[in-house]
Amino acid sequence: MRVDLNCDLGEAYGNYSFGGDHQIIPLITSANIACGFHAGDENVMNETVKLAKEHNVAIGAHPGLPDLKGFGRRNMDISLDEIYNLMIYQLGALQGFCQIYQVRISHVKPHGALYQMGAKDKAIARVIAQAVYDFDSSLVLVGLANSFLISEAKNVGLITASEVFADRRYEDNGQLVSRRESDAVITDTEEALNQVLKMVKENKVISKNKKEITLQADTICVHGDGAHAIDFVAKIRKVLTKEGIDIQSL
Repeated sequence: MRVDLNCDLGEAYGNYSFGGDHQIIPLITSANIACGFHAGDENVMNETVKLAKEHNVAIGAHPGLPDLKGFGRRNMDISLDEIYNLMIYQLGALQGFCQIYQVRISHVKPHGALYQMGAKDKAIARVIAQAVYDFDSSLVLVGLANSFLISEAKNVGLITASEVFADRRYEDNGQLVSRRESDAVITDTEEALNQVLKMVKENKVISKNKKEITLQADTICVHGDGAHAIDFVAKIRKVLTKEGIDIQSL
């Protein structure tokens, strides 16, 4: 049994710093690097690719909507052609930095609102998947387990990785509880660790309304920001290892 631990990195911008990238990168196996639209810039991308290479962490593109002020978490009225083009644009930007460090992009995980739009809208999921396939058909597309992102990626011929969340609650339909809801994030460490084990070992999660949902858990999303984030990820690694689960990149 194996699972990947992924984290969104490189989300600083100019003089603004976010997240503990240097602290969390030794604990993860895959990094999703912001590509400049929702966060990150050319300097941050350069440093983050270099950091990932130094720690032998798989490098993923983390493209988002062009919304720095909203951190890419706000839905936008955007055409399918625009989504396709912004995907290609951001993948190309990251590929440039990967090329100078002689590393490759291994996977793609859309960010924030783009991720959620693709999870819920079949047409958007299809164009995201098609953009990834057209850019490099060997890339893995990371998406919410049981969502359109996964099914449409498979339909276009991509390898997929179904993502689960250690510290997020789920709706009865398998979607994540919106961050606008007060109970969206699990703050109790033991509850979150139990959720992780159930998802990885049993391929099941309990929704906020106590419904059991079946899902595939190929990769676990963890976070590097927050007062106890680093300690929490270390505990996830410890409990997975204790259960005999290999932690490997995608």
